[in-house]
Amino acid sequence: MKTLKRLSIISTLIMVFILIGGALVTKTESGDGCGSSWPLCHGQFVPTEITPALVIELSHRVISGVGGIIILLLSFLAWRRIGHIREVKFLSFLSIFFLVLQGLIGAAAVKWGQSDFVLAIHFGVSLISFAAVFLLTLLIFEIDKKLDTKDVYFKKRHRIEIFALTFYTLIVVYTGALVRHADANLVCKDWPFCNNSAPFAILDYRFDQWIQMGHRLFAGILFIWTISFCIRLIKQYKSNQVVFWGSVTLLSLISLQVFFGALIIFTMLNLFVALLHALVITCYFGVLCYFILLASRSKVKEKAHDPNIDTELVYVES
Repeated sequence: MKTLKRLSIISTLIMVFILIGGALVTKTESGDGCGSSWPLCHGQFVPTEITPALVIELSHRVISGVGGIIILLLSFLAWRRIGHIREVKFLSFLSIFFLVLQGLIGAAAVKWGQSDFVLAIHFGVSLISFAAVFLLTLLIFEIDKKLDTKDVYFKKRHRIEIFALTFYTLIVVYTGALVRHADANLVCKDWPFCNNSAPFAILDYRFDQWIQMGHRLFAGILFIWTISFCIRLIKQYKSNQVVFWGSVTLLSLISLQVFFGALIIFTMLNLFVALLHALVITCYFGVLCYFILLASRSKVKEKAHDPNIDTELVYVES
């Protein structure tokens, strides 16, 4: 199990690097750093003309390739050793499927080009792959009770809201990625409105300003919804440490996300701030997906007509 644990931690960290690397490629406009050649740069195994854009793009490709091999190994070993756990095989498949899918989307963009609306899907696909690897890691650490979740039980209304909030988060992520790909980061120089002196002059917006303000609106709703939901979870499940600290973590992350989103405008698209913005939403989505995992187990318990059922009933026979 020690090998599996170490491999899972490495895989999770690599997925974070892949996500941030992809954001770095977009924000530095390095997508064409290797020309229209894939997986090689300018058709060369060792490029002769080195540019900053090439280094960024090639580094992202190398990390993604190495990460793919490591995550494939993690999925294989998890399937073999702990495949009897209910969620393992499904998560192993998801982690590989979406990692390959995001690679194919990236390759298609290099070879043939894609519209901004299609390219914006790329980050969301990578996010799902990260979440699958992250959940696999947590499952591995549950084996020896390092992470004890046997007493977690979400009521039906909370389970439904967790799924809805996660799906809505993907929509918000998509609009944020669209802002980057449409180069609409700084089309509104004020915050929270596009023009604070005329906050409701929406009919005067250009198309890129509509993209920017649409993302802010969706993000604002996500912020309010998360705060409301987490406060209700804390009140309802305050005696459960996993739910309590998970809710506190979500509150902290969504607050940081809004803070860094505003700071992007105030710092005129500072690269470090923009990358932190991408990192925080990655962590936020990972915690939400963990809540989905716990919610799915709660449904199994409910079907067994006993919310206090032992977690072995959440697993299937090997």
